[in-house]
Amino acid sequence: MKIILIALTAFLTVSAFTAQAQTSTAESRRVSRLAAEPRTFFPPNWVRGYADFSVAPSHNEPDLGRCMFPQPASAGGTASLCTAYARYILSGYVEFQPIGRTPARHFFLFFEPKFSFGRNIPQLTYTASILPIAFDRSVGIGFKLPRNFELRATQHQVDWLGRYSKSLGTADLHSSGPYGLYATFGVRWYFGGYGHQGAQSEY
Repeated sequence: MKIILIALTAFLTVSAFTAQAQTSTAESRRVSRLAAEPRTFFPPNWVRGYADFSVAPSHNEPDLGRCMFPQPASAGGTASLCTAYARYILSGYVEFQPIGRTPARHFFLFFEPKFSFGRNIPQLTYTASILPIAFDRSVGIGFKLPRNFELRATQHQVDWLGRYSKSLGTADLHSSGPYGLYATFGVRWYFGGYGHQGAQSEY
């Protein structure tokens, strides 16, 4: 009888401590959840993105689709004005998610600019010039979904810069730039934790 009483006392003591610990843990979780509640407007990391600068080595210049290749003899050879093969690319990506609460917190805006610079003609002229060529950009709106999915609406266009805003002779294709003007609606899926370190997207 004494053994049963001692065992029962020990069991009740352990149970009491466990219940108290669980209550304390639940309270601390509730407090931490309240403390971690984001601001309604401009929560932490509401602006996030990256910037990138790239250099293309000779004989590897990106073709922006503006100039003929090979160029006709009438274009002037090395003196041709149509030299839209980039040496340098400055690009980036920025997301804006200014609302931290309510279902509106899942909406975000994004902007993806890309500037191309250079003055090259494949097999004829390779220079280190930083002459502006084009401003290529995508802008849009997105909505974060469960399981790392996003809905995105994107509009893309290209503006030619400097001398490329007018005709450049017989080698000029007069194109609207890489991929031209378009709009798309799509779904994006992130995996492995990529792209969600700073996002206010918890469901």
